[in-house]
Amino acid sequence: MILKGAEIARYLARPDPTRPALLIYGQDPMRVALKRAEAVAALTGPGADEEMRLTRLSGADLRKDGASLLDEIKAVGFFPGPRVVLVEDAGDTAAPAIAAALDDWAPGDAVIVVTAGALAKSSALRKLFEAHKAAMVAPIYDDPMGEDEIARLLDAAGLRGVPPAAMRDLLALARAVEPGDFRQVLEKIGLYKYGDDSPLSSEEIAALAPATVEGDVDSLIDAVADGRADALAPLMQRVATQGIVRGTIGIAALRLFRALHMAAAAPGGPGAGGGGLRPPVWGPRRDRMTRQAQAWGMRALEDALHHLVDTDLALRSSSRAPAAAVMERALIRLAMMPRGRR
Repeated sequence: MILKGAEIARYLARPDPTRPALLIYGQDPMRVALKRAEAVAALTGPGADEEMRLTRLSGADLRKDGASLLDEIKAVGFFPGPRVVLVEDAGDTAAPAIAAALDDWAPGDAVIVVTAGALAKSSALRKLFEAHKAAMVAPIYDDPMGEDEIARLLDAAGLRGVPPAAMRDLLALARAVEPGDFRQVLEKIGLYKYGDDSPLSSEEIAALAPATVEGDVDSLIDAVADGRADALAPLMQRVATQGIVRGTIGIAALRLFRALHMAAAAPGGPGAGGGGLRPPVWGPRRDRMTRQAQAWGMRALEDALHHLVDTDLALRSSSRAPAAAVMERALIRLAMMPRGRR
């Protein structure tokens, strides 16, 4: 049976132990590994490694000794409890050994969990599982977590009754970071809020979210967008001491002003929940960007983008003008530029 959409998350959270096998495959190894760990933990329960109820094989092992999988699923453990045989990094060459194990599988045998990378429709391994009457197939796509899955993880971390604004920020964060990083954020939130009954806030999410490598650059560009020309000199000096090249500053500025322009041009304007902001942002930063887009207006943001593109061309030209001075002057002009033109 092929799982689809929200069925995948629901099933991997509570896989059926009466089914003989589960195939988890996808392009992103991290996403596959996270889903595999979740499914195995749900099947075996706690203490599986210590009680030797989890056996690990690789696709290469099955190429060398195809009978090893059948031996492992039939083996009787020293400790009571459900058993799982995990076959990692399987490919089409492992399909014959897995097919033989599925043919001989009987209730009471260990459940077979197989992980693989991207599998084409013509893949022998994929065809084997999709054609089997009882085996399950969970394709993992590069999609961010949905609200149901986030709510389930929050509940597991002991966080319930998350306010809508905080959930909206978590959804935006899930779209902006890798799944492994996002799970770590949820774990940190769970530890941070342990024993705290107050609702989770956007400020707390922002404080616990992964820090960006270019945090000082972001602070510099935010000062420009806010019109704080007097704050530019110390921020420029701080960025310069870190060895950040001027091109990085220009790219960051273009990224922010393009996002503000998209928000200003969105139906309903930037005030409609910040929905026009791209890439997704969360918490206080989303509110700040919404205010910036409203203050600038679409026409003034277009002028700012023209100015940034001209500056980028000047930096790439054969001019002998100092790059630092060119960029600093451009940022000062942006910070002092008239706004509010629609």
